[in-house]
Amino acid sequence: MTKVTGDMAERGVILASDAARSGETEPRKRTSNLAVPSVAVTASEAISLEKTPLTVFSGVGAKTADLLARLGLLTIADLLYHFPRRYEDRAKFASIAELQDGQTATVVGVVTGVENRVLRKQLTLTKVSLDDGSRRIASLTWFNQYRMKATFDALMGKRIVVYGAVKRAYAAVEFSQPEWEPLDDESAGGSVDSLSIGRIVPIYPSTEGVSQRLLRKIAHAALSTYAGAVPETLPEVLRENRNLTGIIASLWGIHFPETFTELEAARRRLAYEELLVLQLLLAERRQEAAGELGVAFSDVSSPLREFRDILPFSLTDAQNRVVSEIAADMAAPRPMNRLVQGDVGSGKTAVAMAAMAIAVRNGYQATLMAPTEILAEQHLRGVRNALEEMGIRVDLLTGSRPAKEKAAVRERVASGETGVVVGTHALIQDSVTFRRLGLAVIDEQHRFGVLQRAALTGKGGDVMPDVLVMTATPIPRTLTLTVYGDLDVSIIDQLPPGRKPIKTHWKKVADKESVYNGVRKLIQEGRQVFVVCPLVEESEKMQARAATELASHLAQHVFPEFAVGLLHGQLTSDGKDAAMHAFRVAETQILVATTVIEVGVDVPNAAVMVIEDADRFGLAQLHQLRGRVGRGAHASYCILIADPKTADGIARMRVMTETTDGFRIAEEDLRLRGPGEFFGVRQSGLPTLKAADVLRDVEILKEARDDAFLIIEQDSHLASRENRFLKSAVEKQRRAAQISTAG
Repeated sequence: MTKVTGDMAERGVILASDAARSGETEPRKRTSNLAVPSVAVTASEAISLEKTPLTVFSGVGAKTADLLARLGLLTIADLLYHFPRRYEDRAKFASIAELQDGQTATVVGVVTGVENRVLRKQLTLTKVSLDDGSRRIASLTWFNQYRMKATFDALMGKRIVVYGAVKRAYAAVEFSQPEWEPLDDESAGGSVDSLSIGRIVPIYPSTEGVSQRLLRKIAHAALSTYAGAVPETLPEVLRENRNLTGIIASLWGIHFPETFTELEAARRRLAYEELLVLQLLLAERRQEAAGELGVAFSDVSSPLREFRDILPFSLTDAQNRVVSEIAADMAAPRPMNRLVQGDVGSGKTAVAMAAMAIAVRNGYQATLMAPTEILAEQHLRGVRNALEEMGIRVDLLTGSRPAKEKAAVRERVASGETGVVVGTHALIQDSVTFRRLGLAVIDEQHRFGVLQRAALTGKGGDVMPDVLVMTATPIPRTLTLTVYGDLDVSIIDQLPPGRKPIKTHWKKVADKESVYNGVRKLIQEGRQVFVVCPLVEESEKMQARAATELASHLAQHVFPEFAVGLLHGQLTSDGKDAAMHAFRVAETQILVATTVIEVGVDVPNAAVMVIEDADRFGLAQLHQLRGRVGRGAHASYCILIADPKTADGIARMRVMTETTDGFRIAEEDLRLRGPGEFFGVRQSGLPTLKAADVLRDVEILKEARDDAFLIIEQDSHLASRENRFLKSAVEKQRRAAQISTAG
């Protein structure tokens, strides 16, 4: 049995058979001053990369391993799939003398000076001088980085590489708080680290105490010694059809590309693999749903006619189209799995009520689960107003209702007396049983985990209930394909007639007095106003305190002539009910609130939404908050008060003032924040994509989707030999999704 020893690793030996099958024709070479693993790897055994700790590398002791763990790097597998966040072309460096203002550049030079300057109390400037021999000296500056001086004192006369944005005024050249690293490797007798210069250099996501040099060394060592143990996930025919590189070549190409062409080929293959695994999961879900026993509602036409007759308004064309799509699903024997997207105020609840009427009139029960009690109570009012006129009993079940009331509701639901039950997470408790559940409606569904949704639909007993999920957060098509590929999608792309457009204005904090003077005039005309307090991240208690303080300030110092209400998540259920009731009946003219009003609050007379420190909120939240006004016959306004300090903050304010189109806002939100933050990875089950970018990789996503559904059609359980590693990857992703959504 041949062993790959440390010496062989130095020569860049990769197991020939593994190299061949993964498309790597020329083994990569190692440089002698790099860390070498302290263990050998056998040629005939694929070691468990997911269990081998990083302490196998010389130089990675317990303390360093703890630091690496902060990055999620525990094993060799973690390291191999810890991809660089960007790259620097250090084959050619910029000259300091030629740098232009605003340019982003990489320079290399010698440290010639370092000093700390106390500018004022609690503000210290560290200034480092860098000379590259081009007749200009660059200044590197940091604020309140007190240890920086000692660090650069030790580097006097040594070379460093610097990357950042250039500020140039006449002869002065400055890099403010740039990224940097030393070039001369003291551990190798002052020689140049060959992974940090003269090539395309990877820059990894890192943390304090973990240098780029260390990450490059151990990544290179891991590839040199262990890459041959990485299984090829993609079947050969798939790689050939899509012209994809093998896994070993791709891992080398993503970490240490020799050309940008090689880098893009590697990234494309790894992005395809990520998206394929995700699409296989969705294809499996769709196939499982197709094989489940569902409810075939025998009469959908009569309940719909009855429902339309009792409505005090006519459904829009868009609502009628979506209702028809839902009715067709409900008439079919397979379980419905449909996502309804509709912008704020488009009338999704009316569509859901039409589906509920079908279910109950066919002898089944329906339930509607909302993420917050305020939203559940808002839905209850609307559903009761409509369906109780049809003789359908509608109940509410939330966690904070009195125990006696909850017990009575559970009893009516179990007996079938309740036709429709509206509630929150309380609906998925074991104590809740349905006599005959036929329809589950889940609102603002991205706030629920996959397992929570499954717990609700599992209450249908032997028969899977139809599932209708709704969201007022418009979802870009790329994310719809990525996250909801197992669902049929309906879009309500039309607002009810008579809705007046909401005028949005961005005002600076210095203009707050004039904003509130304008608010005063509108209140005097009979309108009401929401004021959303600044977002406080620390805790709900801190957020509640901020709202309380703002309400007190407005009541005492700004609007003493008006009644000011307060609504936040720390209030009891009765307290929230009282605050909303007072505002709804105009006993209070101003309601100071946290983001608990983001969804579900409907007060037609509220015509102004003022959002303090609006740049602290994401675009989706701002759009949802704006949607709380503009629901009546009066002209409505959204005032964003903010002094954003970042380019993203400025961009969000501009987008909000330029458009009320929820889909455009969603695309911008996705572009600015990325898919993980768009939904919140924990809530949605969306995996953290390491190589793929759902905005840039739309074509790759489509290819992966087509291939995934074809693979599942031909090999439903991924049981064939060529799909065995693909099956392992899918199972790993499924476990990760279950863990991320378990809360």
